[in-house]
Amino acid sequence: SSWCGRSSMSERRTARSERGGPIRFRTTFRNVIYDVFKGRGWRETDSDMDWDVAWVDTMWIKDTLDTLHLQEHQLVNHFRNHYELTRKDLLIKNLKRMQRALQREDRLAEAAQFDFFPQTYVLPADYGLFVEEFKHQPGAFWIMKPIGKAQGKGIFLFSKLSQISDWRKDKRWKPNDSQAPQAETYVVQKYVENPLLVGGKKFDMRIYALVTAYMPLTIYLYRSGFARFSNSRYQITKDTLGDNFVHLTNAAIQKTAVGYDKDLGCKWPLRNLKLHLIAQHGAAVIDELF
Repeated sequence: SSWCGRSSMSERRTARSERGGPIRFRTTFRNVIYDVFKGRGWRETDSDMDWDVAWVDTMWIKDTLDTLHLQEHQLVNHFRNHYELTRKDLLIKNLKRMQRALQREDRLAEAAQFDFFPQTYVLPADYGLFVEEFKHQPGAFWIMKPIGKAQGKGIFLFSKLSQISDWRKDKRWKPNDSQAPQAETYVVQKYVENPLLVGGKKFDMRIYALVTAYMPLTIYLYRSGFARFSNSRYQITKDTLGDNFVHLTNAAIQKTAVGYDKDLGCKWPLRNLKLHLIAQHGAAVIDELF
């Protein structure tokens, strides 16, 4: 999550206190965000500009934010160009760009720290490069992810180029015609075949951070994240490639699995995960992680 504004948090608090009265908010949502704002005694407004906080959808940011001059006390829930980090294809583009920039500056130790993402290509733009790499790793497993979807939608694994033939048959897929409409963009990544498991199952971690500024970079880390688990025990074979209950951890998918226990769910508080990992690997090792 991110907050965009023109001044520091302390300056914004000062400006609001001088104005007096409850905090005024504008939002395009009716969800838990709205409930929290109302629960804190904040006052809703539909004014175009007379607000302290605007929690709005990304289209509003894209269409409107560049036309506004924010006052010192005003906050919105996205930075301009936020999609450069939140869209899969643009995120990998910027990670690679940063790594190359560090290498050019001979800051090799820093560049070496950008080893946390697997080989990644954007299709169809990088299809030729991907095929060359694919041929150099026979038998490897790869994962395809659409750039603009969430909750595990459209994700699939493959080990043969023929297994992405349906995607390539899209009538819009014309890699040699830059002017033609393109097929849906995907990122394809080398699949991590030996992930850390808990109870034989895959998991990932949801850790929430609030970014209030990029210059200087200012981040608040929420301590109580959680881990999400797959419903089925992990195994990587050709027979399990299409089983999202094995390979993905999205709750939207796992809760539809046969035998899913809605009372137990598929999540652990981050504290529980840490205690489990400490028991397995020791406190000294895990304390270096989080």
